[in-house]
Amino acid sequence: MKEFFSGIKAVRYEGPECTEALAFKHYDADKTVAGKTMKEHLRFSVAYWHTFKGDGADPFGGPAYLRPWEAAADPMQRAEDTMRAAMEFVSKLGAPFYCFHDRDIAPEADTLMETNRRLDRIVKLAGQLQQDTGVKLLWGTSNCFSHPRFTHGAATNPDAHVFAYAAGQVKKAMECTLELGGSNYVFWGGREGYSSLLNTDLAHEQEQLARFLHMAVEYRREIGFSGQLLIEPKPKEPTKHQYDYDAATVLSFLERHGLVDEFKLNIEANHATLAGHTFEHDLTVAAAAGKLGSIDANRGDYLLGWDTDQFPTDLYSTIHAVLVILRQGGLGQGGINFDAKVRRGSCDLEDLFHAHIGGMDTFARGLKIAHRILQDGVLDGFVRDRYGSYRQGLGQQIMTGRVGLADMEAYVLEHGEPEPRSGREEMLENLLNQYLT
Repeated sequence: MKEFFSGIKAVRYEGPECTEALAFKHYDADKTVAGKTMKEHLRFSVAYWHTFKGDGADPFGGPAYLRPWEAAADPMQRAEDTMRAAMEFVSKLGAPFYCFHDRDIAPEADTLMETNRRLDRIVKLAGQLQQDTGVKLLWGTSNCFSHPRFTHGAATNPDAHVFAYAAGQVKKAMECTLELGGSNYVFWGGREGYSSLLNTDLAHEQEQLARFLHMAVEYRREIGFSGQLLIEPKPKEPTKHQYDYDAATVLSFLERHGLVDEFKLNIEANHATLAGHTFEHDLTVAAAAGKLGSIDANRGDYLLGWDTDQFPTDLYSTIHAVLVILRQGGLGQGGINFDAKVRRGSCDLEDLFHAHIGGMDTFARGLKIAHRILQDGVLDGFVRDRYGSYRQGLGQQIMTGRVGLADMEAYVLEHGEPEPRSGREEMLENLLNQYLT
């Protein structure tokens, strides 16, 4: 069998003092932290679309890479070669999972029937390779945004025929995910939004989207798919405004349309920052509602206004992210998927390994630091004490609903002006810095 990454051996943990570039300095898969191995905590996944289908194109230039798995003239041979290269890469990297869109793994044909036949062929190969390598599918999803038919959206398209096409495409993608043992299925509304309100019935489009998701829930039960359904928020790009703007918007939508018990959220760092939030903000919003299901790990460039999908190397952000994960008891069936791509100029196959090693080491180091922070209890203790007034006296009466506005007025008239209390932000930032040594 052809080896696409010849000369590159399986990546091993060598420790912080190691100078070998293709080795982990912090990610020790079998090391136990907080009662679970790093592998169990972090559940790393490789994104098929960026790592194996990414061609280096950006808004100002076309493809820049020559990948060996893209050399064949026949599109289905290219698809098979890409799947073999993907399983080789993920296996050598030592990541337990991968993720894909349906159109990543098999090219679209002239008819839906023939497209589905192509999918079946590649899914069969993927199943064999998963068995051979031990790599598993974290989640599948459907690309209902790239083809021109989805110019005005998929589930929110004003043409019911397009809605039907998208529904049929999702049906097949869910079946493929089930066949490959996927732990989750993700919905990302790449064009589920509007460009102009002059031609848009916003309320109607949101009702359409809700009906689409209810259909998916019903079909999930029909086929016996036990994986978690996830929605991935994103505020804009390519549309001016998308209906899955951020974690809070998605949670509100799910609650309004009777879907909140059926879905959790897949939070992406770069999407959060495009919405004007930090990564940890959207993670915390989802976790506070009990709805943080999985993570797309990347970062954006704060000087650019689009989804740059860079690999995560910001240790501060990662520590915050892992604190959220640990506080909620883990990601369950979800994982940390590297929805990230190497830069246009990083054209060597080896660069794919460097990028993933850096991301995995950053999260592993963040895990170790976050665990120490939680063990010491200083940060959580400070927050607990800060809200201590709500566990007794007046605050307890407020939280248990035993007082009203008149009681509040009476309390202030009797006790006067409250004393100012410091939030100690600078002290806590200094405290966090101490853990980085």
